[in-house]
Amino acid sequence: MTVQDFDAGVREAEPSILSAPTFDDDIDALELRLGADSLVWKFYGDIRGLFGFQRLAGTENCIEQLAKGVEDHSVIFSDFIGRARRTGPPIMRTVYSDDPYGWGHKVRDFHRDIKGTISDGSRYHALNPELFYWAHATFVDQVIYITDTFIRRLSDAEKEQIFEESKVWYQLYGVSARSQPQTYAEFLEYWNSMCDRFVPTKTIVYATGYLRQGIPGPRWIPKPVWKVASAPLNAFVRTVIIGTLPQQMRDVCRLEWNPRMQRRFDRFTRFMRALNPVFNRLPAKWLFVEWAYEGWEREGIDPRKIHNKPAQRRA
Repeated sequence: MTVQDFDAGVREAEPSILSAPTFDDDIDALELRLGADSLVWKFYGDIRGLFGFQRLAGTENCIEQLAKGVEDHSVIFSDFIGRARRTGPPIMRTVYSDDPYGWGHKVRDFHRDIKGTISDGSRYHALNPELFYWAHATFVDQVIYITDTFIRRLSDAEKEQIFEESKVWYQLYGVSARSQPQTYAEFLEYWNSMCDRFVPTKTIVYATGYLRQGIPGPRWIPKPVWKVASAPLNAFVRTVIIGTLPQQMRDVCRLEWNPRMQRRFDRFTRFMRALNPVFNRLPAKWLFVEWAYEGWEREGIDPRKIHNKPAQRRA
């Protein structure tokens, strides 16, 4: 999909909800889900995915229509942490629960009334396929980028497999896939073209304030004391979190980045990948977020035994 396609489609500002499929038998129902043999299952719920929280939320909200929906219809400015806690679990359950289709539709239906106008007066709707797919694409990117950067290097075939599995994931939401790239190569072109249209929205400038100004300290610590005490923490967070961001996002958010910071980031990511065998000796309950862990427990599979091994491509 080209930038022109996105512009034309998103300005329709109309939802495109698919009719619910009918499952004639259990086999049909099982096909519309991801399972424990998928790479998305294997990596999406890994606790190290938390390194990608700012890349995920940030890239989403650098697109004006999506950011305006967040600004107009959420409590991001008054309850930032609470909103994150309410948003993440339903999407996790779309992947890991025993009712992925039901949870996918819940996620979709949360967005039925999210609509409005942006700065040029044009309309937006959260369930417009171009806008809804962009939100999904940031999750696909997160799985691939964070795994390859912080867990272990992925082969090209594995990246392609994750993208193919992401098509099933998207189907679970019941929104038109008309804007979905058909190959991983097309997805990369799409991703780069979307990054090139990033703008400094109110939502993303607010959400990245801690990276420019430092992490706010507890009220009971005097500000001068916190400024000194938090300096190493802020240096670490700026290196690791800004390091995960596309350069286009750093630019629009006015986030400093230089070769010295890049070298620090590269050393840290190499260190994290070297620790992968150690992580895989942790209890599974510590290695995965709770919704992923519940899925592995339900399937009766210990993910630590397969975590370092390339999954077999499904027929």
